[in-house]
Amino acid sequence: VLTARFPLDTVTQVLFETERLSQRERDLPAHVMVYYAIALALYADVSTREVLRCLLEGVRWLGEPGAVAEPAGPSGISQARTRLGAAPLEELYRAVVQPVATHETPGAWYRDWRVMRLDGTTLDVADTAANREAFGRPASARGVNVTGAFPQLRLVGLVETGTHVLCGAALGAYATGEVTLAAGVVSTLTPSMLCLADRGFVGFDLWQHAATTGAALLWRVKAGVGLPVETRYADGSYRSALRWNSHCRSADRTPIPVRVIEYTLPGMPDADTRYRLITTILDPDRASAAELAALYHERWEIETTFDEFKTHLRGAQRVLRSKTPDLVRQEAWGFLLAHFALRALMHEAALGARPHARDPDTLSFTHAVRVARRTLPHRAAIPPSGSG
Repeated sequence: VLTARFPLDTVTQVLFETERLSQRERDLPAHVMVYYAIALALYADVSTREVLRCLLEGVRWLGEPGAVAEPAGPSGISQARTRLGAAPLEELYRAVVQPVATHETPGAWYRDWRVMRLDGTTLDVADTAANREAFGRPASARGVNVTGAFPQLRLVGLVETGTHVLCGAALGAYATGEVTLAAGVVSTLTPSMLCLADRGFVGFDLWQHAATTGAALLWRVKAGVGLPVETRYADGSYRSALRWNSHCRSADRTPIPVRVIEYTLPGMPDADTRYRLITTILDPDRASAAELAALYHERWEIETTFDEFKTHLRGAQRVLRSKTPDLVRQEAWGFLLAHFALRALMHEAALGARPHARDPDTLSFTHAVRVARRTLPHRAAIPPSGSG
């Protein structure tokens, strides 16, 4: 699960590039701590020392063949994690994590586009003075001057809807807006992708930035955004333009052509009755209004992904355990890497099904976590020498 996705050579290269490669042999060298940081996500409900014991079990780390080193104590583990920092985990994520769907993957494509989804969430972190200062707390519903129980880390991610692989991410303080973080995430879009996003992300600057990647965009837009009809199409959609306003920062103020799709969902009392979408797909023959309206509602796939990440992997109502901001970020990147390893494994299993490939959505993420936890002590550990 871990070493198959994050080979030792890649980990070593990332450590070299981030200047975290161990200069001398330690009980807990840097490359061991990279795997340990990912393993923390797989064992979120286990003590830090017991997670290390899982990695050491059955492996010759130091000394004579057959010998098993006694795991370091919490202080030694904390010091080793601090030496490592968050940068190597983030760089490993950016170097390795990418969409995994092939054209044989059921549910991953719309015509020739790989369907992606942009959205954000928050993660509760340990309530320490350093974390409160670095990340901040949300306001509480109990009063204007009352804050939430825990500081929160904000996460914006880009998910491959067909596989639930979270292949683009940015982290920030709670006060950092999702649109601000999204600017870095949409840079990972490619011309082969079609990106879905909710109305909170639509704005001239971010839309312009995302469109320059060549990806197709299909985002919901707020009711108050002015989109006058320029050309009406036979499928009911119409051509309009997204225009610069005083809140925008872009130096290029040229109106951006968009196609607008408006529709209603009657008979659904718990849903908004009226939707308005804008897309960069200006030609109705490439994608009809009805097809795009139906496709937009696959945006809920990212909610399932965040649920996997926050509930089934981390554990419901559990905060990130790290006490300092850098280790909080390290832990968060470790969760993202662990989630990718599991989802990539599930995709392989779905495509390997016979006689026909299965939709990865039909496989249980919870079961995959359990399998990984059972096999990790025997398969995922790497000795400090790099030889098994």
